[in-house]
Amino acid sequence: MHNQAALKRLKKIEGQVRGLAKMVEDGRYCMDVLMQVAAVQQALRGVSRELMHQHLEHCVHNAVTKGDKHRETELYKEMLDLIYKYSR
Repeated sequence: MHNQAALKRLKKIEGQVRGLAKMVEDGRYCMDVLMQVAAVQQALRGVSRELMHQHLEHCVHNAVTKGDKHRETELYKEMLDLIYKYSR
């Protein structure tokens, strides 16, 4: 996913969040709101997965193929931290 595609998806999610706020303001049925919250969370996870894929495909791949051992080690640590945070 390139930045433009990520931005497009995030703007759509932003609209969904505004819709959620309106649902709460209007006193909509809790289960309907919770279902929409779950949809937003899933959409954010999708953006996150795609961004992680792009990071691995481009940044990490470039560091490895260029033989930049220092940058490769930094990215390795960065990815481990991200995976640990992501898996919580």
